[in-house]
Amino acid sequence: MGIYLDNAATTMQKPASVIEAVAAAMGHMGNSGRGAYGEALDASRIIYGTRERISELVGLGNPKQVAFTCNSTEALNTAILGLFGPGDHVISTVMEHNSVLRPLYRLEKAGMEVSFCPCDAKGRLRTELLSGLVKENTKALVCTHASNLTGNANDLTALGAFCKERELLFVVDASQTAGVLPIDMKAMNIDVLCFTGHKSLYGPQGTGGICVREGLSIRPLKSGGSGVHTYLKEHPAEMPTALEAGTLNGHGIAGLHAALEFIRDTGAETIHRHEIKLLKRFYQGVREIPSVKVYGDLDTDYRAAVLALNIGDYDSSEVSDELSYRYGISTRPGAHCAPLMHEAMGTVDQGMVRFSFSWFNTEEEVDTAIRAVRELAEE
Repeated sequence: MGIYLDNAATTMQKPASVIEAVAAAMGHMGNSGRGAYGEALDASRIIYGTRERISELVGLGNPKQVAFTCNSTEALNTAILGLFGPGDHVISTVMEHNSVLRPLYRLEKAGMEVSFCPCDAKGRLRTELLSGLVKENTKALVCTHASNLTGNANDLTALGAFCKERELLFVVDASQTAGVLPIDMKAMNIDVLCFTGHKSLYGPQGTGGICVREGLSIRPLKSGGSGVHTYLKEHPAEMPTALEAGTLNGHGIAGLHAALEFIRDTGAETIHRHEIKLLKRFYQGVREIPSVKVYGDLDTDYRAAVLALNIGDYDSSEVSDELSYRYGISTRPGAHCAPLMHEAMGTVDQGMVRFSFSWFNTEEEVDTAIRAVRELAEE
């Protein structure tokens, strides 16, 4: 096996307990809410237990306010398309992934207004400009916790206070941070938090969810079977059923449950310290290499363990291919589904080569990656 440094896309290396939990669930788990026999009850218990762990992790306070989705893209579509509409104005940022941008653009075509807060030269959000974007019809701020391109993290406490003062909804994309950076929805005044299971939570692909503060209703993205209130013509309105239709990915959620136990037992802070230690080691090793340009703010530990760079004028895909073929190092080149950030950083044509680290990476792997970048830069 080579060196896997594309953890911002998915943490391919999972705790053994996660793999074991998925395999075990395949053998004994029935369909939650579709019967009172043992296998169905097993599914219900593990799914509710996972809601409990998510609620505890993000400071939500009520497991029933956690609805499961396939990933954060589905969660963000549910939130954005289910809360806003024509006549509304929403503020977002240039840091966003297309899972935020494209639903916003869809609503913009239907008559909603959208404004984007810019970043500075290091890709940090210019929060001092937010007040100037607020209008009479502004309904919410929708933003990422940390950029999937630069790793720069936003201060959710400050942004939540900004929204509370102006009576705006606060919707957060925690795709890159759930499980490594502290999140407290109540303390940070977060109304909706969207997450995915397959990145920093170390769970299986096909898992994710939306956490909704009590008292806030979201129009469901989907409707259908729920296991309850069969004779209603409308989908049930109570959470979490309101935002869940059809059979859940119970096997994947069982793996996510094990992943959350791994994070709890290991410690999110411990995991983050290890990842940042590797990130800083890599940064120190490549920052002075001639022709290498590093993007983002690397002077703080409050960030995701992501570093994006370019070598001279080489296309990022060419560099990533060489890293893979010659050194066995997996990275992510191109646009990273973050078009506005590339526009802001001036890398639309070249893209960037993204290195992202996890708990399962080692210093030896980092040193190999440094050596590979240096050798490619010297050619």
